[in-house]
Amino acid sequence: MKNLLTVIIALLFIIGGASMTMAKTNDWDKTFPKSDKVVIKKVNFKNRFGITLVGDMYIPKDKSSEKLPAIAVSGPFGAVKEQSSGLYAQTLAEKGFITLAFDPSYTGESGGEPRNVASPDINTEDFSAAVDFLSNQKNVNPDKIGIIGICGFGGFGLNAAAIDTRIKATATITMYDMTRVSARGYFDSMDENARYELKKQLNNQRTEDFKNGNYAKAPGLPEKLKGDEPQFVKDYYGYYKTSRGFHERSINSNGNWNMTSTLSLINLPILAYSDEIKTPVLIVHGEKAHSRYFSEDAFKKLKGDNKELLIVKDANHVDLYDNLEKIPFGKIEQFFTTYLKENN
Repeated sequence: MKNLLTVIIALLFIIGGASMTMAKTNDWDKTFPKSDKVVIKKVNFKNRFGITLVGDMYIPKDKSSEKLPAIAVSGPFGAVKEQSSGLYAQTLAEKGFITLAFDPSYTGESGGEPRNVASPDINTEDFSAAVDFLSNQKNVNPDKIGIIGICGFGGFGLNAAAIDTRIKATATITMYDMTRVSARGYFDSMDENARYELKKQLNNQRTEDFKNGNYAKAPGLPEKLKGDEPQFVKDYYGYYKTSRGFHERSINSNGNWNMTSTLSLINLPILAYSDEIKTPVLIVHGEKAHSRYFSEDAFKKLKGDNKELLIVKDANHVDLYDNLEKIPFGKIEQFFTTYLKENN
């Protein structure tokens, strides 16, 4: 049982295909090429817990003096704004939106101690804090703000949309429900007894952490593949551990979550009130993604005729991080244009 629980913990924290190879310039700290169509500004702002968040704001060059709709972007779980969220932000800024890719609390360049922990409450709040910031920018229309959550931040994004009425449109990409996978394991394979053993192990770890004065680290992605790993672990490795998506500040590339971080996720189902979201939602997932069931189940709970599920043919989970041949940017642009740019 102990070995099984160790495997479960490892898998829970290795979450956040084919990809185009992208060149990087020497003065560019992102994992994707810099666009000459946008202006990028480093910004910071505080959430209501007093944690300073750091983000990159992307502004269309040809519309820098106009009041524009805006989109806040975060995720994947364990990633930083220089990876997938920055790619989404830059691409949509090219389409005429002001966008903000930000590091969640306790990760990347954002503040918060201890480092490398997650919280369903605080990470949901991070989206609302981004809306606070955007709503007070002179070049942003505060009535036209949307959000994009990637991977684990897709679930947090839906939770934010359920509480924050200022969010006028929400897109989730290759979504994880972090509370569900933490409490039940993949494909809901963890029963009450296994969950109890997991909680015992994690709470015993709390005792050890207090005694040692530091936080034990959860297992992360291997530094080298052996070949017998599950396919989705190989997919994550192919993004986070290679030149394709590696970034030194990314937990999944170059660090570890704290072992006990998952405790706050186990008892809090973040999608409990997602059926109360009245604003438009676009849920995008890969046809071949191991995580597809999270999006399909989340979509079933949503109500109203302004909700849509898009399954991308032949795409796996990480294809939608950066594969420009698979990410349906045309559809995503159309969604936000319809609900943020047009008069609704």
